[in-house]
Amino acid sequence: MPLTPLRHVVVVGAGIGGLAAAAVLAHDGVAVTVLERAALPGGKMRNVLVDGRAIDAGPTVFTLRPVFEALFERLGEPLDAHLALHRLHTLARHAWADGAQLDLHADAEATVDAIGRFAGAAEARRYEHFAQRAARVFRALEYSYMRAPRPTPWSLARRAGLGGLPDLLRIAPFARLWSELQREFSNPRLQQLFGRYATYCGSSPFRAPATLMLVAHAERAGVWRVDGGLQAVAAVLAGLAAARGATLRYGAHVGRIDVDKGRVCGVQLAGGERLAADAVVFNGDTQALSLGLLGADVASAVPAVPMLRRSLSALTWNLVAPTSGFRLAHHNVFFSDAYASEFNDILVAQRLPRTPTVYVCAPDRVDGYEDGRRVVEDAATAGPERLMCLVNAPATADGRGLGAKELDTCEQTTFAHLLRCGLRIERSPASTVRTTPDDFHRMFPGTGGALYGPATHGWRASFTRPGSATRLPGLVLAGGSVHPGPGVPMAAMSGLLAAQHLLAGRTVRTSTSPSGATAMPGGISTR
Repeated sequence: MPLTPLRHVVVVGAGIGGLAAAAVLAHDGVAVTVLERAALPGGKMRNVLVDGRAIDAGPTVFTLRPVFEALFERLGEPLDAHLALHRLHTLARHAWADGAQLDLHADAEATVDAIGRFAGAAEARRYEHFAQRAARVFRALEYSYMRAPRPTPWSLARRAGLGGLPDLLRIAPFARLWSELQREFSNPRLQQLFGRYATYCGSSPFRAPATLMLVAHAERAGVWRVDGGLQAVAAVLAGLAAARGATLRYGAHVGRIDVDKGRVCGVQLAGGERLAADAVVFNGDTQALSLGLLGADVASAVPAVPMLRRSLSALTWNLVAPTSGFRLAHHNVFFSDAYASEFNDILVAQRLPRTPTVYVCAPDRVDGYEDGRRVVEDAATAGPERLMCLVNAPATADGRGLGAKELDTCEQTTFAHLLRCGLRIERSPASTVRTTPDDFHRMFPGTGGALYGPATHGWRASFTRPGSATRLPGLVLAGGSVHPGPGVPMAAMSGLLAAQHLLAGRTVRTSTSPSGATAMPGGISTR
């Protein structure tokens, strides 16, 4: 089969997947040009300035540290030399309007004790069983799914081998998460709490597969606070890519991916400039391709995702304000009293939830470990602190959209709910930045505001995401809308898989077959 030398690769998009691919390719001697429309690297890992203070305005949770250790090791660098990571003692604080609260902790015994005090000894024992089950799901899928190139049900079984098939069957791959949580817990609030992990993938706990309980294990294995926020992770990785010879261009809007004789040959910027390339790594939502936003020649390279199959969007507020009445942790969740109706509003009625669950990140709150010792240091609650508040929203910005009245009503409902839960935020419009699904759609074209690619609803969903290889030779994919899925660690892994696919034999095949791809080295493991 004819082979084409891999001399120059263009990476479209400096999100974590594109940066991971660029850094690995450049480290292995490939000439790389990264083109990013925004002014800074990071993609959804962005921050905003409020009163001169930077606040994460995208992902805020750093988990699966071994993914990043493997990535930095692949680049010949120790992770700790570049990022200051602090393990949190309190993974998250959960609250309800009647005053009930439950903390999950890095220390497993502390979590069991907290659940026992919250819901009784029997539920604490059920939690221990659930945690063991979540760990089994994680182990069963770690090598056969998450680390591997895009799987099918048959390849998943083949990779697991005869010895691993019983483990695959025991994880209830065809069951729904909510039904399994009802089996695991008698307490409705524990069902609600652990069902929330489906939203980490932009999905409903009532429609997501039971395998997403692996997210509970990933978080239980450790959550870290990053000095400088998660945008610092992107900045460091961009610097490592540049140090290895990659060229990073910001404010560079790619208008078209060029195709010649049936394979990708470069890109054209919106201003008309052309860059030739032996391959293009596209690190944007794949719907931008299928909708023809990068040219008609690449529109058929990936399947389109109907609006009803999109993941969740969000309505967020980044603000600096004094708080009182509720002792915030770094990560906080204030649960709705009508959880099922919340997702029915978003996914069926396609409107903002009338009774939203609210996530609040308080990055100035410190509760973690330094040199193996627990350190507790609350923010100065008498003064203003940085906050990021989020509610889930429908991804319909390119359809019906959301009107100003609906947005304002949801805002009032959101902060009224926080007040009912005990949290008073003395906010002002001048110190608040609101981001809507329309804003996310403008920042990430083709998405309608969806933040996680397609939703993970039903057992087949995990097998319908595109992999690194596409139907078009020379076009390779990375990012949260492709395998192995959304979230910062998974998107970083997609970049590693994309680089691995291109580096196989240091050539790119002039064929649509993805058979040259191999599993990436390293990978994730429990801590």
